[in-house]
Amino acid sequence: MPDKIIAYTDGGSRGNPGPAAAGVVLTDSHGRTLFSKGFFLGHATNNVAEYTAIVKALQAALDMGTPAIEVVSDSELLVKQINGQYAVRSDHLQPLYQKTRQLLGRFSEWTVRHVTREHNTHADRLVNQALDARADVTAQAHAPASNRRPVRLGVLISGGGRTLLNLLDCVGKGQLNAEIPLVVSSQPDIAGVERGRSAGLDVRIIRRKDFPDLDPFSHRLEQELVGARVDLVVQAGWLCLWKIPDAYENRVMNIHPALLPSFGGRGMWGHHVHEAVLAAGCKVSGCTVHFCTDQYDTGPIILQRTCPVRDDDTPEALAARVFRLECIAYPEAIRLFADDKLVVKDGRVQVKP
Repeated sequence: MPDKIIAYTDGGSRGNPGPAAAGVVLTDSHGRTLFSKGFFLGHATNNVAEYTAIVKALQAALDMGTPAIEVVSDSELLVKQINGQYAVRSDHLQPLYQKTRQLLGRFSEWTVRHVTREHNTHADRLVNQALDARADVTAQAHAPASNRRPVRLGVLISGGGRTLLNLLDCVGKGQLNAEIPLVVSSQPDIAGVERGRSAGLDVRIIRRKDFPDLDPFSHRLEQELVGARVDLVVQAGWLCLWKIPDAYENRVMNIHPALLPSFGGRGMWGHHVHEAVLAAGCKVSGCTVHFCTDQYDTGPIILQRTCPVRDDDTPEALAARVFRLECIAYPEAIRLFADDKLVVKDGRVQVKP
């Protein structure tokens, strides 16, 4: 019996109200996953799904006999309601709120705290899996298989390092069988460098302008990657074109904040992409994970995730929604690579069962 359980919960509805699901991940205090399940709820609102996720988590934790629980949710409203900062005014939510308080009272110690969505990716992924399947889904912990070593990632950054932090979080929670022996930054004075070094990572600075042309720049990158015995190169906000050596063909991934082949190419990064999506009047956007070539935003597409574009969206609001998808899609693509499930044939990626 664990002395304390951390419960990651999430809920969502496609339509609000519409098809809804709840996701629950229970870990012990060392981060080991004890329970992981997505629940399809039929027709419901986002708030009902969020509360249902907490109820499911509390019931599962009580079944394990733990005396203490820490509930984690990315719904700030729900957290404030449970902690007594906001009143619950909806008649539909009152029964779920009362049930939640009743279940919490059965623990000798409990806390409910808010996190941003990028720190709740496993539960969010279970919600989407249950919605796609329109049925309950049970996920196994992504712990390293005893007969498969962790995939070695070389992460390339040019900015804040948020994607790097997400990958570190997934590794730390046992959701990604990987290690990061090398981080390369194209700039010395960016937040990603500080964040990487604060996490204890080996961060190297390789600036494009320090080389006369593309060939020596690319060769230096290759030397660092080979020296660190990198299996897979992960471009995480990397903005520099480089010549990918033959040894790393289909071993360099990138994530783009739009649905390629649209809104890609030189100069299409960050807010430029989202501004273009909004200017075009698109109703759907999302992110694309793909293998890289020697041209910007080309190469075989591995997977894509989509989200709606709202009438009142700003580039910042759309960017936040797309980044939440990126935090799910990139680790998923890396897991497929690590499990040797990706095959490139005739310029297209096939996923082996």
